[in-house]
Amino acid sequence: MKSTACVVLPVLLILLNPVECPAQQNVSQAVNGRPAVLSDSALLDLVQRQTFRYFWEFADPVSGLARERSNEAFGYGNEVAAIGGTGFGVMSIIVAADRHWISRDTAAGFLLKVVNFLMKADSYHGAFPHWMNGATGKTIPFSANDDGADLVETSYLFEGLLCARQYFDRKSPVESRLRERINRMWGAIEWSWFTRGGRDVLYWHWSPNKGWAMDMPISGYNECLITYVLAASGERFPIGSEVYHHGWAGDGAIKNGGSFYGIRLPLGFDFGGPLFFSHYSFLGLDPHGLNDRYADYWEQNRNQTLINREHCIHNPNHFKGYGPACWGLTASDSYTEYVAHSPTMDNGTISPTAALSAFPYTPAYSMMALRHFYDDLGDKLWGVYGFADAFNESQEWVAGSYLAIDEGPIVVMIENYRSGLLWRLFMSCPEVQKGLKKLGFSSPRMRQ
Repeated sequence: MKSTACVVLPVLLILLNPVECPAQQNVSQAVNGRPAVLSDSALLDLVQRQTFRYFWEFADPVSGLARERSNEAFGYGNEVAAIGGTGFGVMSIIVAADRHWISRDTAAGFLLKVVNFLMKADSYHGAFPHWMNGATGKTIPFSANDDGADLVETSYLFEGLLCARQYFDRKSPVESRLRERINRMWGAIEWSWFTRGGRDVLYWHWSPNKGWAMDMPISGYNECLITYVLAASGERFPIGSEVYHHGWAGDGAIKNGGSFYGIRLPLGFDFGGPLFFSHYSFLGLDPHGLNDRYADYWEQNRNQTLINREHCIHNPNHFKGYGPACWGLTASDSYTEYVAHSPTMDNGTISPTAALSAFPYTPAYSMMALRHFYDDLGDKLWGVYGFADAFNESQEWVAGSYLAIDEGPIVVMIENYRSGLLWRLFMSCPEVQKGLKKLGFSSPRMRQ
């Protein structure tokens, strides 16, 4: 619990089990619940720590899974837990333990509760659904035909769990059980099943009721690179390299090579698509020096980010507020509905997670955005779990929501920028190194 020696500060600054008093941080007086006059480092601390609260204080009380969102929407409420968001939450909890916001033992015990719950929850050929009830473990359909396995969301979950396995490496009973149960679930994923009978591509969904009715091959370039890396890394049911090269890469069809705002884009859609393409797979995959026959992934991610920012600076649609310090288009809530915002799908909505999760790629530009969001717009954007999911100044709209899949990358990618923690953990997995080598990747982190 909070030390009695701490001075009383607004509730927005208080975390469960902090190791230091908020008053000891480099802050001056609070303005509307926000500490003022922060150094860049102190501001990064505050943003990470405040955002982490989503996965700690707002986690499902029964399972510890990450709730999909903080508000009721689309007919759903707090019962909906997000499998991919939980993976991002696992990584956020590792950050919290490493930065001593919570104790290592507390973090390990919490994650063991999550893993114990998942071992009894609905899964299909080892893969989990997109959504499940956080108290019962029963599948909540994501759509009419999507009521079974979601291989991509499962990949995000195990991106986090494999990092946890590597981090919690002590011989204590809790940490030992945590590793053993992660390994058991990891080994049970039938990656090859999702080739649909041996086709040279992975399929996103399978339903025990509808079979392959979703009929959605996972083809690049998008947010799903991690799925192919993990599928190639599987120990019992892996895919072969041909599934990656034919199915994901289309034998080179993922290449772009065009120039947008004077910036070369190696892969993917013209203008790069939403920025989560450069975040979700790369929470664990370290893009520094990561290459295969198709791209240098540092160049890919950095250039996609720069194109996204340049689009907001050029602002061809003349939206209010856009500029060098106000940029970032990615999937988030919008004033109409959930939208995958991008330079080619731009309705004036800025999502703070886009620029903040880009800190490794564009640290100076991301800090400009962070300063603007916090110092200039903080009265509107800052809240109990950090920044609101999105805002649109042309519509005078600010989201009343936080989403797990947007919150997690902020904590994790800022940490990767600051210390490289999650990159070191994930890339240290022997299975991942073996899978990357199988697919033809090279990386400074891979053992020769």
